[in-house]
Amino acid sequence: MGIKVVAQNKKAFHDYQVLDTLEAGIMLLGDEVKALRAGHASLAGSYATFKQLELYLTNCNISPYAQAYNKDYEPTHARKLLLHRRELHKLFGDISKKGVTIIPLKIYFNERSIAKVELGICKHKKAADKRSEMRERDIKRETRREIKSNR
Repeated sequence: MGIKVVAQNKKAFHDYQVLDTLEAGIMLLGDEVKALRAGHASLAGSYATFKQLELYLTNCNISPYAQAYNKDYEPTHARKLLLHRRELHKLFGDISKKGVTIIPLKIYFNERSIAKVELGICKHKKAADKRSEMRERDIKRETRREIKSNR
């Protein structure tokens, strides 16, 4: 069956340098699971923060499920991420370094149909790094085009 990707944070790869990735479970309400299965999620501008040594996903937008009745539902409320204690301690040590943040890269359902979040331990790119990366990408594209036209 494989994994079903619900939402990806494509801008994260442009704005951040991903140092490491890990998988975390996410605590959801019943209606939120149905909304995720329908594909109503956005990771734009979301990040993970620590509150009393627990990790929370902040600013992740999961739109309300259309058939659900929830008049006081907040689509961007903080959702608890489920990790082992040793992983939490490692992450806490990583983000204590200057300039390192935890960014969700994608939300998906694994083979057992459980909602998971792929987290990236990221460092913010500087403008010069972004420009050089775009320049390298353009050069690669041009060389592929030249090779293709010379055949």
